[in-house]
Amino acid sequence: MKNKNPIPSTFEIALILSLLVFIAAWILTIPVDSSRIEYGAIVLGYWKKGFWELLEFTMQMVLILILGHALALTKPVDKFLNKLIQNVKSNTSAVLTTGLIAMIAGYFNWGFGLILGAILAVKIAHHCKRKGIAINYPLIGAAAYLGMMVWHGGFSGSATLKVAEEGHFLASAVGVLPISKTVFSSFNIWTNVVLILVMTVVLIVLSKQKPLTEHPFEVPVSEIHSDSFSDKKGLWVGSVMLLLALADFFTSGKKGLSFIDLNYINFLLFALGLVFYQSLKGFVAGVSQAVKGAVDIIIQFPLYAGILGVMKYSGLLEQLSLGLIQLGGERFFPLLTFVSAALFNLFVPSGGGQWAIQGPIIMNAVQELSLEPASMVMVFAFGDQVSNMLQPFWALPLLSLTGLPVKELFKYTSIFFICGFVVFGLSIWLGL
Repeated sequence: MKNKNPIPSTFEIALILSLLVFIAAWILTIPVDSSRIEYGAIVLGYWKKGFWELLEFTMQMVLILILGHALALTKPVDKFLNKLIQNVKSNTSAVLTTGLIAMIAGYFNWGFGLILGAILAVKIAHHCKRKGIAINYPLIGAAAYLGMMVWHGGFSGSATLKVAEEGHFLASAVGVLPISKTVFSSFNIWTNVVLILVMTVVLIVLSKQKPLTEHPFEVPVSEIHSDSFSDKKGLWVGSVMLLLALADFFTSGKKGLSFIDLNYINFLLFALGLVFYQSLKGFVAGVSQAVKGAVDIIIQFPLYAGILGVMKYSGLLEQLSLGLIQLGGERFFPLLTFVSAALFNLFVPSGGGQWAIQGPIIMNAVQELSLEPASMVMVFAFGDQVSNMLQPFWALPLLSLTGLPVKELFKYTSIFFICGFVVFGLSIWLGL
């Protein structure tokens, strides 16, 4: 059957980007003493050389998604949501509850926030239907997606946690940047405080002014994993792991929070998952359900690593960095980085994959302009996350769980994008 969807898949986009970067390197970086054919083979060799260089990063991103997703499917979380929705009495409270919980969960973990928001939206819809409360279900679904607009400034940010690791792939350029300089910086904290306040006002205004509808869409029953296993082995193993994770807060000494990186967050999520499921078999069942959402990361990240290999070994990376410096200058480079990150995210809907490609370009330029590397990591993070409101890729699990069509979701998330873009843009312009 002929494919009626003209929009390429994210895997196809990754292949197209690989081809474009190959062509750019082949044309722009060819040595004077090399033939086109010979140099084409050399550039392909660069792609092959880089293909597996981000293998550790790939596994970290896979785990941070599936462990967060699995955590959202546990009984304790389900019980918490059931208690929470009892306080929903109106459309406004339904929208605010969904949006605020999705953002809070998104700060903790982006996979957790995405799935939790979708499950909460469905639960609230069924609750309001039973109670006869008229709601704007598409707006509630859009509010459930707000965790994806804040996640990169939280505890699962790809760029922020990667640069906090010893020996990360940009360590030679910027060193190790602990989360005290990124996630816990005043720049990030105050930006997010303002963002939450603005989005709260926006949600209230939209819930008041938009006409309410009497559930025009079929709201599916959420397929939440139910742990029916009785053994407590997972609880004991998880408790030991949790104690080991918490012990780092007391043994880190003068290092402060520098121990918190991608590996630490994944270790903590693994421990919490075991504690919440209690059963080893239940934990495996929950992870098995969640792992389906990580397929795209598994098959696309090697392509992004190959792109990085071509850019790094051909010299294209340095050329792009110099071009950005000349175009933006010290004053406008942060805003240019923010806008470019937002645009690039529409083509590479993965914060980790995008950082693998853009991170080296940004950090090379940062060195030349003597800008603060940690602040520029956050500028990139802001751009990457804000355009998720226009990016349907990560909305697919939410659309599947809520039963909403994408056009109904995006007529509200586009408003969220505009508001977020203004908040982040002003914060960058005034704060740096």
